[in-house]
Amino acid sequence: MIYRRFFNFPESRLRSPFAELDGLRRQIDLLAGKSIPAKAGVFPLINLTENNDNYYVRAELPGIKADELDIEAEGNKISISGERKIPSENEKAKYHRIEREAGKFSRIISLQTDIDSDKIDATLKDGILKLTIPKSEKSKPKQITVH
Repeated sequence: MIYRRFFNFPESRLRSPFAELDGLRRQIDLLAGKSIPAKAGVFPLINLTENNDNYYVRAELPGIKADELDIEAEGNKISISGERKIPSENEKAKYHRIEREAGKFSRIISLQTDIDSDKIDATLKDGILKLTIPKSEKSKPKQITVH
């Protein structure tokens, strides 16, 4: 029991050989005053669903207008990009918390099948972007009758 507690047995055998070096690098970066980059958040948040005929994408884009979005389709990929602008307070404002980030964003969504990019329908209402993306005719399932 004591051996297990002090020497992290048997878990120590399963760790990456570089885990100690990564921890050391993070500590040196902190001592040197370097900020450790946070893991990148993903914006906008999306839901992707499908049926036999279409894919449906719903993206949360609060505060963004339709003319500020760039949506492109090619092959089996959809790209949603734009810029989120957050108006600043007056110069004397003291921030206590900043959780909403401003800046450019881009999401590329890879779909399993080719799409018909000429028939994509996009609507933006109440901060929710809805894309209806028809599947190409060759990728739709075919019903085969047995004679």
